[in-house]
Amino acid sequence: MPEPSIYFRDRIATSDDEGHRKWVFARLPKGRHTTRRHWVALVLILLFVVTPFIKVAGEPFILLDVINRHFILFGRVFWPQDTYLLGIAMLTFVVFVVLFTVVYGRLWCGWACPQTIFLEIIFRRIESWIEGSAAKQQVAHQKPKTSGWYLRRLLKIIVFASVILVAVNVFLSYFISADSMISAWRTGFTDYHRTMIAMIVMTAAGTFVYAWFREQACTILCPYGRLQGTLTDNDTIMVVYDYLRGEPRGRTKDGDGRCGDCIDCHNCVQVCPTGIDIRNGTQLECINCTACIDACDAIMTRLGKPVGLIRYASEKGISKGTKQHFTGRMAFYTTVLTGLLIFLSVLIIKRTEVETTILRTPGILFQRNEDGTFSNLYNYKIVNKTRKDINLSFKLLQPKGELRLIGNQPSVMNGASAEGVFFILIDSSMVVTHEMKIEIGLFDDGHQVELLESSFIGPMDKSKP
Repeated sequence: MPEPSIYFRDRIATSDDEGHRKWVFARLPKGRHTTRRHWVALVLILLFVVTPFIKVAGEPFILLDVINRHFILFGRVFWPQDTYLLGIAMLTFVVFVVLFTVVYGRLWCGWACPQTIFLEIIFRRIESWIEGSAAKQQVAHQKPKTSGWYLRRLLKIIVFASVILVAVNVFLSYFISADSMISAWRTGFTDYHRTMIAMIVMTAAGTFVYAWFREQACTILCPYGRLQGTLTDNDTIMVVYDYLRGEPRGRTKDGDGRCGDCIDCHNCVQVCPTGIDIRNGTQLECINCTACIDACDAIMTRLGKPVGLIRYASEKGISKGTKQHFTGRMAFYTTVLTGLLIFLSVLIIKRTEVETTILRTPGILFQRNEDGTFSNLYNYKIVNKTRKDINLSFKLLQPKGELRLIGNQPSVMNGASAEGVFFILIDSSMVVTHEMKIEIGLFDDGHQVELLESSFIGPMDKSKP
């Protein structure tokens, strides 16, 4: 790669030599990638808004009730007893992020991150409607402020805050349910003081982020952006500039009679939401949003040159002048990612809604009864993970015998647990070994909800008392 000025390595793009902030006035991009990003954003926004109102069996499709430790994911209820699933999900998420970034770079940041979607797809366009194009905003920023500028700025903040207020209400619906959020507004938040405080704080924070902090959330605050440099390598697919084709820059030939395709128009810089020059190489601030690709492709088309001077590729592909293709490593990592998602999905699908543990009581072997039976004492614990209270009963399925419960049949409230003990009595003629397998059925209103296995202990030698 040629030797460009490396000033950009000394500081972030939004800071000058003295450390003062440089405001980014990004021009709105147009092109095939931008159109695709808009469609992806529209689908994600619709999913975000609609999901809290979807119900399954009268319950929200997704509910993250952290305070009451009650979670519903895709219509299935999860309680504190499912903590192991949360641990596996977190581990899967971390591995997924690492492998996905190694192969596909910051695809998440440019296409699906809420910060990017709200700032670039929604708020930057609202801003252009109120304050004009990026060029007009930049001129107004440099000139002395007038009353008209302050009025437009006030209007922008009010509109931003209104949009964020709606988004915050939808977001909170994931934690207290959409019905509760509607009820809170109807009652004037009389019984929802914490919800009102959270709504006010989050709306104020969101307005601050999108009206002032803006792209710095990606370049300074976001830990994922900081990790990018350690997760990517020369094979990672990113938005990159083809310096072999583009250099030397300019409209005229250099001393050797050469002239690259890059005419140094700076269109790629003008549309960049983080203010960087992609031609300087891979940078921390790049979120792979593809705005520079569309801007460059438009210029190349106008000049009658092939598009793709800036494109999705790897550093190795650029340096060797080869086209990007699906490598063995990409296939392996993609397979691992798919396997992790399938594994987690299977765990969630196979998860039982009633979890029962049966153990023989410690310290007690067996008893020989006067009626010619042997008995073992067992402890049981039942966890109800359903949405309703349940009345359960035990039944010995194999071998023939009697299950004698001590106390009443277990009744377990939703999200609660119940414990108790029972005896298993088996005729001595059926006890053919010292330790034999038994099967116990757990029934709810006559329907078997779980099949349990345990062991039954008898004498080593049945001829001895």
